[in-house]
Amino acid sequence: MSLPLEELADHYRAIIDGLGENSNREGLQDTPMRAAKAMQFLTQGYQQDLGTLVNNAVFESAMDEMVVVQDIELYSMCEHHVLPFIGKCHIAYLPQGKVLGLSKFARIVDMYARRLQIQENLTRQIAEAIEQVTGAKGVAVVIEAQHMCMMMRGVEKQNSRMKTSMMLGQFRKSQATRTEFLNLISNNR
Repeated sequence: MSLPLEELADHYRAIIDGLGENSNREGLQDTPMRAAKAMQFLTQGYQQDLGTLVNNAVFESAMDEMVVVQDIELYSMCEHHVLPFIGKCHIAYLPQGKVLGLSKFARIVDMYARRLQIQENLTRQIAEAIEQVTGAKGVAVVIEAQHMCMMMRGVEKQNSRMKTSMMLGQFRKSQATRTEFLNLISNNR
């Protein structure tokens, strides 16, 4: 259960003051409320569920070849430092009598990305959700992202990217299927 907006803003005010700043100075007076609203938006995935999000956008189809949705941008917050990670998600699935409405892929990515998260778990959650709603013969998800916790602090490496993958069903069992997907997402770069 999330806190009321005012209470969340009070916590931001305490953090600002705890850093040695004056939360009452002109430039910071409205910052606690703005930060609270921003954090509510950035974590709205906690208020969503898969069934409502998909909203019956699964359709009968004879399509049984690979479907790829590539370069879905994502913005998430790492659960270790509460700093953003930003990247792209590539999804493929092998329909088995049902296809998912195109916009639902982006909505599924956003639902799980808009939570405090690590990329490894995000990759798995997206793949399992798509498998659950489509009953696909296989699902593949690759995420590549840059992590502000590595770029802005700690080792401060500006050009590093993390890539994660999750292969389910035929994508895990068949090297040829997996290779086809990986080739498809790498050819357009």
